[in-house]
Amino acid sequence: MRSTFYSRTRRWVGASALAIIVGLGGVSTYVATAQTANAQISAPTIAAPSFADLVAAVKPAVVSIQVEGQETTSLRGGGRNFQFQIPDLPDDHPLKRFFDQFGNQFGDSNPQAPRKYQAAGSGFVISADGYIVTNNHVVKNADKVTVVFDNGDEMSAKVIGTDEKTDVAVVKVEGKDLPFVQFAEDTIRVGDWVVAVGNPFGLGGTVTAGIVSARGRDIGGSSYGDFLQIDAAVNTGNSGGPTFDTSGKVAGMNTAIFSPNGGNVGIAFAIPASTIKPIVQQLIDKGTVTRGFLGVQIQDVTHDIANSVGLKTAKGALVTQPSEGGPAQKAGINSGDIITAVDGTPIDNALALSRTIANKAPETKVELTLWRNGKEEKVTVTLDTLKDQAAQGDEQQQQQQPAQPEAPKPSSVGITLVPNAGGEGLLIQDVNQDSIAADKGFTVGDLILEVDNKKVANVDEFEKAIQGVKDRGLGTALVKASRDGNIRYIGLPLEASK
Repeated sequence: MRSTFYSRTRRWVGASALAIIVGLGGVSTYVATAQTANAQISAPTIAAPSFADLVAAVKPAVVSIQVEGQETTSLRGGGRNFQFQIPDLPDDHPLKRFFDQFGNQFGDSNPQAPRKYQAAGSGFVISADGYIVTNNHVVKNADKVTVVFDNGDEMSAKVIGTDEKTDVAVVKVEGKDLPFVQFAEDTIRVGDWVVAVGNPFGLGGTVTAGIVSARGRDIGGSSYGDFLQIDAAVNTGNSGGPTFDTSGKVAGMNTAIFSPNGGNVGIAFAIPASTIKPIVQQLIDKGTVTRGFLGVQIQDVTHDIANSVGLKTAKGALVTQPSEGGPAQKAGINSGDIITAVDGTPIDNALALSRTIANKAPETKVELTLWRNGKEEKVTVTLDTLKDQAAQGDEQQQQQQPAQPEAPKPSSVGITLVPNAGGEGLLIQDVNQDSIAADKGFTVGDLILEVDNKKVANVDEFEKAIQGVKDRGLGTALVKASRDGNIRYIGLPLEASK
């Protein structure tokens, strides 16, 4: 199984057969009768839900988006995976006429020759003057964008702005008094009905219905997840199309499917309206998107970590390292702090913190609620502007290449430690495979930097910190470790250690 992002429907993609199935929206009542030997049996009339009025209202604002562009490829001859250079033969060579009759079908001397393509996706009009929302991957690198309305009208469109991080784009046509739809203000719930309208496989104006199966899905490939999972049938070409709630408002934008074969299997993902709206407004106003930047490397809080620091629930974002000179460091946030809320809104995990901060403008002041040293504290931070290099990691950490001391010492938790001759901390030289440390993923070569927020440079300091955890009545020690320069916090239960 794999998560498949919709590729824009290529013009050469066609359906070999179509099966028309009567769905929920096509039947308002159902009466079944059967004739027996003695009497006619009539089943009760069953009223099925109909979305016909909703569809009639919103469908004129849903458009098909046709894209023309160029893509670079090294494949010729229908995409076969080979590249053949026609040899330069003399005129009297016996194979000269053979190659001449086939011209350049065998290949191209330029393996990066651009090739024109045509593709299709979906979109929806959000203003009477022609602003249209779609996916970034629908119009990315497009040379020409054409919008086809439900009534068959075609209009040229200009790309106003795109945001790759959220896969949102805005294009515009020159028009007035166009039919348009609005974003939903209310949060849609799991179990609510939704209707998807779009252009699957080039079949514009297709309507499907289902329910919201889940919220807050992190499907990978997006730093700002929180996708809606829906079971309405969506396929290639539905990208950028709207998912409506039962009031006719846009609850989300269809973006990806989960499928073993690229086709619909009943699991689709839509970007929620709450994510789209601020992005769209920035694209319309400025053509680009700016995001707030806190300047921390973070990880999720596990149950072991929560136990080690006295948190009642395993929620929040644990700061593994603040950026040098970043907003968080300037505000006094330290490695080991757990951010549990932003402006009073609870933070469940690292992704929630990234998404919350990214939705705030640079220079915004935010109040962070921290769990530090067994108690709650509040810190105010002024956000900076997120840059691409910042998103990839705040600082370069030098990978340790320690020399190995001669006298390693086994610890009380199943790992053998040696001082790190190349820098701070203790290097794990051996791990008892029957210990809880092995179960928690500690391995040879890991660097132990801190235990219980105390730096350790030798085994005695390590054991003293472990004993301090036990003396406070805690059963789990919070260990700060580094592997290949990547810092992580791990909750190490002590009772089960051997």
